[in-house]
Amino acid sequence: MQTNSHLSVLIHDQAKKYGDREALIFRRFGSKKWQSASWAEFSRTVRVASAAMLQLGIGVQENVAVFAQNCVEYMFCDFGAWGIRAVTIPFYATSSEQQIQFMINDARVRLLFVGEQEQYDKAHRVFALCPTLERIVIFDRSVRISTHDPYAIYFDDFLALGRDNPHDAELRRLYAEASFDDLANILYTSGTTGESKGVMLSHGQYHAALEANGRCVAVGEADRVMNFLPYAHIFEKGWTLLSLSVGARLIVNTYPQEVQQSMRDTHPTSMSAVPRFWEKVYAGVQEQIERANPVKRKLFLGALAIGRRHNIEYLSRGLKPPVQLRMEYEMMNRTVFSLVRHELGLEHANIFPTAGATVSQHVEEFVHSIGLNMIVGYGLTESLATVSCDRLGEPFTVGSVGRPIDGIEVKISPEGEILLKGPTITRGYYNRPGLTAEAFTPDGFFRTGDSGYIEGGELFLRERIKDLFKTSNGKYIAPQAIESRLLVDKFIDQIAIIADERKFVSALIIPEYRLVEEYARANGIPFEGREDLCANPKVRQMMMERIDTLQQQLAHYEQVKRITLLPHHFSMERGELTNTLKLKRRVINENYKDVIDRMYEES
Repeated sequence: MQTNSHLSVLIHDQAKKYGDREALIFRRFGSKKWQSASWAEFSRTVRVASAAMLQLGIGVQENVAVFAQNCVEYMFCDFGAWGIRAVTIPFYATSSEQQIQFMINDARVRLLFVGEQEQYDKAHRVFALCPTLERIVIFDRSVRISTHDPYAIYFDDFLALGRDNPHDAELRRLYAEASFDDLANILYTSGTTGESKGVMLSHGQYHAALEANGRCVAVGEADRVMNFLPYAHIFEKGWTLLSLSVGARLIVNTYPQEVQQSMRDTHPTSMSAVPRFWEKVYAGVQEQIERANPVKRKLFLGALAIGRRHNIEYLSRGLKPPVQLRMEYEMMNRTVFSLVRHELGLEHANIFPTAGATVSQHVEEFVHSIGLNMIVGYGLTESLATVSCDRLGEPFTVGSVGRPIDGIEVKISPEGEILLKGPTITRGYYNRPGLTAEAFTPDGFFRTGDSGYIEGGELFLRERIKDLFKTSNGKYIAPQAIESRLLVDKFIDQIAIIADERKFVSALIIPEYRLVEEYARANGIPFEGREDLCANPKVRQMMMERIDTLQQQLAHYEQVKRITLLPHHFSMERGELTNTLKLKRRVINENYKDVIDRMYEES
């Protein structure tokens, strides 16, 4: 049963309920060994963190920032701050110095928590440029503190402040005075279209979101929930709090690049992810199928066909599969599909919420076909994550983003924009009254900037309104839809569709270099480096043929006509990606203007 307390006391209430039961599974920085902490230990450390913040003079509704990757210390800081009615501001661990300087100054942060050496070094370099910043607390004990830094302390020493000065009476008073009107977080958006802005999220919004999601998301106290996405992402933050509210165990994955090994080590039952994670899984399985001998290939393709019929053509539509199909599926599920799930570390899989970008139909059908419950949803930071989602065991349509959750009103404007109203919607942007006013309609609906439609009670997305391209021939192109269709190809790692005010669609492609190198060697194509591979006409022709196969169902004017293979990835350092790895199209168009122009030269 869900415990939907005010976040200031949620962990303490759960500790009363679960005591010494395991709550957190984690690795210390730099360690390969998984450890655990009970609900009682979790609660005690949160109280100490709260007392330490009081000792440092942090006041009610003061802003505290966390600049780190996921780690157990992050959890202690979030709940510790909420316990004294402070506000936490999560920074992505990959944020630049300019970004953190802007956010620290915009929110007038005095206390900043950092994770590893990279985050500390950036914080130390901007310290003098942030007039309000007084103290840096470091999670990773191996971080080397500058000899000229009297303001930084390690997390252990920070906690000692709370143990020496427990502030029990003051904490009890603050718990009693906590209000659902209090701000809980300010989450700075990733800024695909302009300057980052802080979305204000209140405890009341979290309370409403946990209640609504608790009714429709089938996670419970028996689950082992992997935290893969960063806590700075509202999808992961909301999912994590929902999991804690139902008593699930949290597996804190500190190193995202090691997530697949972490899954095999810890055997989660549920995990939230963005579509790119499942695209990688899909591409990896497709590669294994292609490399298998003819007998194994035929067996697996046959199993996938059975899985698709059983799980997509019948179960997803609320239909009961015929007896013969049910028996065939049960056999394939016990043999073929169980091997795939075992390889992923998902032997006891429950649900896998997926959102943040368009989910390819191929990928969604594949994940369901192998017996994994992908729960596709839609939401924004401003809606505190979930607007809509699939429900486990209920009919759903591949391609939709599910049904709106309870309490949220969704309507479509005459221009096709999705508009929202309800208790989970933000009150606005921090220090930005003008932007806040622009974000709402006169009758109080939040403008999402996404276009979509509702059919049969399900929400379907079209495209970000600002992202729609119009070719010089007057045709509208939805780049994300094309990109998600092509990203399922194992040879494509990143892709940016180009079309705006151009006479046809083209693409900048970052290939999966390892596979392209293997292809070149197998086909006698000489190369000395990535530049040679990307410039080789035979490699480009192979890539174009694969793209043509995937885009057969697109309208002629939507199809990619020319491509350029790039010898390096799009990067955050060059401003081409947001912290959530979304493309900044304006920057890409500027950075690769010459390359793009060459694709449109008359041949």
